[in-house]
Amino acid sequence: MGGIDDATSRVTGATFRAAEDAAGYFTMLAQTAHRHGLPGALYSDRHGIFTVEQNRPPTLAEQLAGKRSLTQVGRALDELGVRWIGARSPQAKGRVERLWGTLQDRLVTELRLAGAATLEEANAVLAAYLPRHNRRFAVPADDPDPAWRPMPEGLAPEAAFCFHYPRRVANDATVSWPGGPLALPRRPDGRSWAGRSVLLQERLDGSLWVSHEAAVYPLRVAPPDPGQLRARHLSALAAGAPDLDLERHPGPEPGERRRPAHRPQPADHPWRRPPPASDR
Repeated sequence: MGGIDDATSRVTGATFRAAEDAAGYFTMLAQTAHRHGLPGALYSDRHGIFTVEQNRPPTLAEQLAGKRSLTQVGRALDELGVRWIGARSPQAKGRVERLWGTLQDRLVTELRLAGAATLEEANAVLAAYLPRHNRRFAVPADDPDPAWRPMPEGLAPEAAFCFHYPRRVANDATVSWPGGPLALPRRPDGRSWAGRSVLLQERLDGSLWVSHEAAVYPLRVAPPDPGQLRARHLSALAAGAPDLDLERHPGPEPGERRRPAHRPQPADHPWRRPPPASDR
């Protein structure tokens, strides 16, 4: 997964992922923000990672809010003022499609020569290759004045390009989370957390943070292996449902269907009873 600057054909960020997912786009966008800044717009295909289905009727929550729900990637772009443009054909985004043709030829050789056999090794090869690729294929922009915008002051790319979950703090100063509630640190002003709305951040390294009134507090350090992060569905957890199932099955990415959990019926359930003699 990667991005290319439309003005210079420079690859701004790229990563190997097991599948096209939100975490992969967050990785690419964070790399781009660190190296160049924020783009004016992102031109991509119309994948469900970027936008929800607009043909369906709005939910009750969307009607009350007066706007459609956003995916995790769509929310990050909206908050940072990056316009999203959805292409309706591969030919419409020809520059990045031609990039895939180049990379699918050259990276196969690069990976083979390096003996890369894992995702981590492949990403190390990719990081070493991209500077050489840009020196070979990037061109000067027609307008020398760059259009990249800086990140908002005080906001790191890692905090913007990650998974955000609004939560309400319980009376014991905890927020619900798969695997068990998370305790919030003491506030600098000594006031209570109870009943306050906070924003929980699950960053790409697996660490957990909470933000409230422009302040950010760490909740859990990054694990040695964050695993394959995906967007979680925490609505059931907020309603008091068991969190173990959410831990094993964090929920589908936007655009995927989720199969309901199988619940075996008890032996005395009406469906298990034999039909009446008159129906035999």
